[in-house]
Amino acid sequence: FFQRTLSAVKSWFTLFGWSKGQNPISIPYSLRCDACIVQLTIAQENTFKRKTDKDKGFYDMLLNLNGQPIPGIAPCQSLPLDPVERMFQLHWQHSELLSFLKSKGAYLPHVMPEFLLSPEDYEIWAEVNTGLRVGSTRSSGRLSGRRAFVLENRTFETMSKRAWTDVLLQMYKVFVLPRVSSRMISDPSSLESLQNMPGIKSEPLCSNVYSRYERTILIWLNKHYEKNRKIVWKDSQRGGIPPMRWIVNFDQDLLDGLVLAAQMASYCPYLIPTHFIKMYTNPRTHEQFLHNSLILVKALHAINLDIDIKV
Repeated sequence: FFQRTLSAVKSWFTLFGWSKGQNPISIPYSLRCDACIVQLTIAQENTFKRKTDKDKGFYDMLLNLNGQPIPGIAPCQSLPLDPVERMFQLHWQHSELLSFLKSKGAYLPHVMPEFLLSPEDYEIWAEVNTGLRVGSTRSSGRLSGRRAFVLENRTFETMSKRAWTDVLLQMYKVFVLPRVSSRMISDPSSLESLQNMPGIKSEPLCSNVYSRYERTILIWLNKHYEKNRKIVWKDSQRGGIPPMRWIVNFDQDLLDGLVLAAQMASYCPYLIPTHFIKMYTNPRTHEQFLHNSLILVKALHAINLDIDIKV
């Protein structure tokens, strides 16, 4: 499950996270490198500068999604030459990032700033916090009052990947999902066929699982599926018209591809005779589910919506 989530997060932020087109990312490597790979600007100076393309850094991506920078952190930052001082700077920077995201509604109590460091900087952090490294102007004191819990190298890599993935997911939650508007979606109960179906409310306190924006999307899915299922598959030779369903999640209820096909048919009805009519409306086998998924992906390609969705 985590690998599928990781792949989806990587694809979305690669395609839509940037202001000037696609920019491939890897989690956590390119995100850590954006803040940690530095180069000497002038041999005589005691500062390093991040080595990154213009408008292609992590904080450029955050600025693009959020519309405002983190106070005190510029997209292009200079870092100290001394490795311990550099680690302190990066640890503070990651602390500010987490505080900023939490102030916007992100839920990241399990992500510590040190989990976002590179392995080399994390090793320095561990040495400073366990008293093994001295000599820096600040290395005699710990980074926080809490007890240091040092991870082994392999465990750290796993934790770092999970931490960066959760940071990106929470960025999506607080910066992208709020763009969903309920004003354009009428109440699905207005459809006669849905009047006897339990409704989905978009009010903030109506669910402890989905946000109001996610529930708005569920309302949209229910509306268009019920509106279009009898239109899209009225002449189906592979199961007839699919039955009415109550769509309450984003995994099990979407597995057969019919719900997403109904949404696409609302905006691209010309795909009905060329693609969607060929779908199984009551798939039972893995082959039939795969068949429906292939048709859905081909339909996305037909309208040039190539968002790297795998069958």
